[in-house]
Amino acid sequence: MTKSLLIEIGVEELPAIPLLKIVKNIEKSWKNILDEYRLTSDFEFIYTPRRLVIRHNYISTKQADKTIELFGPPLMVAFRNGAVTKAGEGFARKCGVDFEELGEIEKNGKKCLYFKKEEIGEPIENLLSDMIFKWLNSMAFGKMMRWGSREDEFIRPIRWLQVRLDNDSLDVEIFGLKSDTKTFLHRMVNFNAVEVDDVSDYDTILADGKITLYPKDRELKILADFEKIELENSIEIERDSSLLSEVVAITENPKALLGSFDELFLELPPEVIITSMKEHQRYFPVSKDGKLTNRFVVVSNGVTDDYSKIIAGNERVLKPRLADGLFFYRNDLKRGLVTDGLENITFMDGLGSLIDKINREKNIAGNLLSQYMEQVERETGKSAIELIELMDESISLAKADLTSEMVYEFTELQGLMGYYYAKALGKDNLIAQSIKEQYFPLGEGAELPSSTFSAIVAMSIKLDTLIGLFSVGKIPTGSKDPFALRRAVNGIIRMVTTYDLSFNIDEVVGAFNELYEDYDREKLLDFIIERVKKSIKANPSVITAVLESGERDINEIAKKVLALNSIVSTDSFKEQFSTFKRVANISKEVDLDSELPIDTKLFQEPIELELYSEYIKKKKKEYSSYEDRLKAMFGLKAKLDRYFDDVMVNVDDIEIKNNRKNTVASIYKSFKEIADIKEISI
Repeated sequence: MTKSLLIEIGVEELPAIPLLKIVKNIEKSWKNILDEYRLTSDFEFIYTPRRLVIRHNYISTKQADKTIELFGPPLMVAFRNGAVTKAGEGFARKCGVDFEELGEIEKNGKKCLYFKKEEIGEPIENLLSDMIFKWLNSMAFGKMMRWGSREDEFIRPIRWLQVRLDNDSLDVEIFGLKSDTKTFLHRMVNFNAVEVDDVSDYDTILADGKITLYPKDRELKILADFEKIELENSIEIERDSSLLSEVVAITENPKALLGSFDELFLELPPEVIITSMKEHQRYFPVSKDGKLTNRFVVVSNGVTDDYSKIIAGNERVLKPRLADGLFFYRNDLKRGLVTDGLENITFMDGLGSLIDKINREKNIAGNLLSQYMEQVERETGKSAIELIELMDESISLAKADLTSEMVYEFTELQGLMGYYYAKALGKDNLIAQSIKEQYFPLGEGAELPSSTFSAIVAMSIKLDTLIGLFSVGKIPTGSKDPFALRRAVNGIIRMVTTYDLSFNIDEVVGAFNELYEDYDREKLLDFIIERVKKSIKANPSVITAVLESGERDINEIAKKVLALNSIVSTDSFKEQFSTFKRVANISKEVDLDSELPIDTKLFQEPIELELYSEYIKKKKKEYSSYEDRLKAMFGLKAKLDRYFDDVMVNVDDIEIKNNRKNTVASIYKSFKEIADIKEISI
């Protein structure tokens, strides 16, 4: 038999962000509990700021019965000299029966003790208290609360409980609360509990009480309000998906309202205004013709016929925040971009202050700029002398905004405020842009610096952090990476490959040894290579093949991997590859680091000269890409097949044998300049 089930956990207002972080796990947890209790069925999980709801249209009123089979020790172990052994007695205890009640069965060709019993399923009403309690305890919100004299904890105090099987209220108790047949409406409609006589009326009762139960319905209502406001006012409202989810989670009766602030505050950088609105007030920024305006949208949770007071109240709350921002901004502009005070801020124990970090970064940036100077000169049209001076100033000023009043208040704007201050102070655009982009990319797939010049600044900062932290033993372990060093390496890889920059990790890391205390350099190099392996989307054996060739330049590794992977991924490659596996196997005994002399006078079969001539022709040719070069080398397959058909490599004549091995090994060696083909598996 099946019935409907409604579980409503009433709480004080849930904090949105902790709830949203685990909302999928909450649903998964209930599914796991249903499976554990043999009550698996479809359900909905629903939330509002004041309730967590589970709804089953159909759920069994009783657990499924369960057959339990237990296999014990072999009879020769369970009995000895006609008496029951401790092993036999132990199995009986495990089964919870007297030894005489055990049976026997043949398993794996041996007779052993056996016990089988039917476990009759419990009625659901006997199980729900434990199930709900287990479900609530599985919710890992982080910081929890206790209330009253209770010892148990939850993210917020639980104020009511409703557990209904069809219309019957079940005798369930959690956190000292007994299940009832009442729910609560919007506080501005009715502060008292309201009876739910018939569960089928639950949605209607809530809707009449200004509760939009389903999160998706609340979201659609907000978006519909947005469209109406935009149409009526010829404006664009930013649809920040994270902010929208948060607002959906904190409202029961959402209503989008348009407010405004003094145009004076548009003097502030747009990001300051947007941060003030989003982070502190959960307002949505408003633009007109692509430009930020002095308006905002707030989503009210109120119930009223006149929303003007709500709008005015939110305008009053926003004004002092923007006023503070304008005060900080003007003060910072008067002060200018200065590094005074950075010498008093410790970067990391063992690595000195931020000024010490800046000095190391200057050294790194100067080295990288010298490597990439021609490319930067082409991009910027500036001379080497100009670029050296601009790079030095960029690194010097990159962290200057950390001592500004604005960044002290809005830490997430570091770098960005330095950009605006540099622009306002008339600094070269290269300096301003590189300050803005010094932390780029901020994550996987995030925006990269917009130029090679800015990339050098960002790479220098990341390299100092990476090498510095390794030098003081702050090395990521397992999944722990508190200083985001994996992200730093991933960012360097993306910048190097995007801007086509040579970046030999041995040379780059080795160039800065004198800047740091002695450390395990090989561990750092292995760490970088591991990130390279994970960052390139390709057949793992192809990546290994390229690395086994000895290539240490990140950019060249990526190019070689992508070129080889494109060939290996073709349908025809598998049948062709056996030929080249044979080339690799024959070359195993040849010293590839030595000269491989080939004497054409020792050729005896026509195919020997044909293969060698074709190989030399392909080897001497200039190719525009690794892929073209590899295709040419793999194009030797037909002649190699004929060679292996017509020529015996391991002949008795040592001179001829070595000559033939050197012929095959030369081809293998040419492949190995790009990748060690013996490592490829398909």
